[in-house]
Amino acid sequence: MDQVTRHQTRRQILKAAIGGVAGILGAPVLRLTAARAQAVSEGGTLKLSDDLFVVRIPGEANVVAQTGADGVLLVDGGSAGGSDALMKAVSGLPGVGPVRTIFNTHWHPEQTGSNERLGKAGATVIAHENTRLWLTQNVTWPWDGRRFARLPKIAQPNKTFYTTGKLDSGVRYGYIPDAAHTDGDLYVFFPKQNVLAVGDAVSGQGWPEVDWWTGGWIGGIVGGLQRLQTLADADTRIVPARGPVLGLSDLKTQYEMYGTIYDRLTQLLNKGRGPGEAVEARPTKEFDDKMGNPDVFVRRAFESLWAYLSPDA
Repeated sequence: MDQVTRHQTRRQILKAAIGGVAGILGAPVLRLTAARAQAVSEGGTLKLSDDLFVVRIPGEANVVAQTGADGVLLVDGGSAGGSDALMKAVSGLPGVGPVRTIFNTHWHPEQTGSNERLGKAGATVIAHENTRLWLTQNVTWPWDGRRFARLPKIAQPNKTFYTTGKLDSGVRYGYIPDAAHTDGDLYVFFPKQNVLAVGDAVSGQGWPEVDWWTGGWIGGIVGGLQRLQTLADADTRIVPARGPVLGLSDLKTQYEMYGTIYDRLTQLLNKGRGPGEAVEARPTKEFDDKMGNPDVFVRRAFESLWAYLSPDA
């Protein structure tokens, strides 16, 4: 299925469901609060429990590593360029063994760069089926022309799912169908440690990247944040792909913020405005001091509405 047909199909399906989604998107404007302390440094390892760690390589996305008698489980594997450094860091963890399982939280190369080496070593590579499908084709982003080559068969996920799953160890995982970042986002929940790994479905550092070409959209950010709150409690530690470890209160704050932005962008779309006009309208103005320059995010978030809310886009 080519990319254009894929988006038409998603739009037709979501058109029938958008009324239900809209009910969760009218969030009030509340002050953006700072994420709670418990940051991951630019480099190094954060210990979450005796067998669970956040491994952070400079310039790379966060990787969650669980060690045990049966080997290592990873949530994401960094980029191909950072894979050697990641594996070296993982090999230094206490109680470490070979990597037996790796989750891809979505298809982006910052998450799937260790797939080939681990696939060749016989590891189980788990992802949502949509993620596998994106990794079987070449992808070119229309906003900057960046191209991503399909992965060889050995590097593609060899275990996929559609809704939820559970490992023998008790680790649970599930699909985030709201399409917060792509249409293949997943979470991994470690119940014994009360840790929830969410990839780029949640941004812990600055404005998120809205990859609308492979299904992500601003409404999905809001819906995903609401959905993930139902999986967490006040003590859950939430690990995004970037930035510090978050808590439930951070998800609530982000839900309110992105709900406000969604409402404003939708109003601009309904008035016939374009992406440049959306940027000029400053729909994120009260959040920019904490979040940074919003221009790229606003433009991409506005464009993401076309596939979901504009019948003729």
